[in-house]
Amino acid sequence: MFNASPAPPSQPMADQHESIDLTSPPVDSSAAAGFSWFPAPPPPMYSCTLTPELVHKAREELQEKPEWRLRDVQALRDMILKEQPNLRTRLDDAFLLRFLRARKFDYDRAMQLLLNYHAGRKAWPEVFQDLKPSTVKHVLDLGFLTVLPQPDPSGRYILCLRPGKWKPNDYPFVDNVRALYLTLEKLIQPEETQVNGIVILADYTGVGMSQASNPGPFLAKKVVSILQDGFPIRIKAVNIINEPRIFKGIFAIIKPFLKEKMAERYVLHGSDLRSLHKNVPCSVLPEEYGGSAGQLDLCSWSRVLLGCEEEFIVEFCQPDPLEGVVLPDAMLFEGEARGQDDDSFRGLRSQLYYCY
Repeated sequence: MFNASPAPPSQPMADQHESIDLTSPPVDSSAAAGFSWFPAPPPPMYSCTLTPELVHKAREELQEKPEWRLRDVQALRDMILKEQPNLRTRLDDAFLLRFLRARKFDYDRAMQLLLNYHAGRKAWPEVFQDLKPSTVKHVLDLGFLTVLPQPDPSGRYILCLRPGKWKPNDYPFVDNVRALYLTLEKLIQPEETQVNGIVILADYTGVGMSQASNPGPFLAKKVVSILQDGFPIRIKAVNIINEPRIFKGIFAIIKPFLKEKMAERYVLHGSDLRSLHKNVPCSVLPEEYGGSAGQLDLCSWSRVLLGCEEEFIVEFCQPDPLEGVVLPDAMLFEGEARGQDDDSFRGLRSQLYYCY
């Protein structure tokens, strides 16, 4: 059940919140122009960029009514101003629309997602402090992740993860999370991604005990919590290929943290590329995965992110947005007991050794 849309706010309420920047970060259009395969960020003043087909899809799947769109944004903005007046968050239309679309225009759930989004930064400072593309260039160069240039027939960009490319001695695991988060932030900018969602392709070639056990269940839970409950993106499918025997142990630890709908979207293909092609067509896959889209290109996405350095400095390298904010009792990452984490970690290692 959706909330009733309130009347437009009075001017005094906006005046009470003058410290909040209501606009999106400035966009370096010259940088964005160099990467024409990926859409440019939205302009500061919102103007819908959805095609008629995507407008229809958003109406059917997300309960988004074009005639009410900005009124719904204003309703969410009013909730933030009233309930969290000290929260230093963006309040521009384009930014708030991400959260409404991710929660099918349910105001309360969109508000909770926004709070989780900021709480994630508070709970994991080693990920979000000084977060900008130049600090994760080594992750991108190694090929831990990239985004395929062509979306699938449903318009969904494909995030390609290759955990086996990372070795614990190379750099801390948290750097992979930093690169993943920056990638998601860039992917969610285009409105078509907000409506279509994304697909994840995870190639577990080369993953062994050192990679599987290094993060531990505590970090695994935090990553899953951010993706499920702390970021405004729709993950429509997770395709796992070339998973080793120990993946059963890995997934046994991750699965309890997954919502039922998300768990159902995991598809394990093993080394069967024909199975993968039933879910991701050959036309958008690189040759490494039996596709016809040329060799896997690691440089294109790296250039996209590195070309947006100033944009991310404005977005993330700022004072703590939650300073002085009183959050609800039930928030992301709370209620985790150290003893339970230690027991889970011992259980993980025993399962992994058994599978290995």
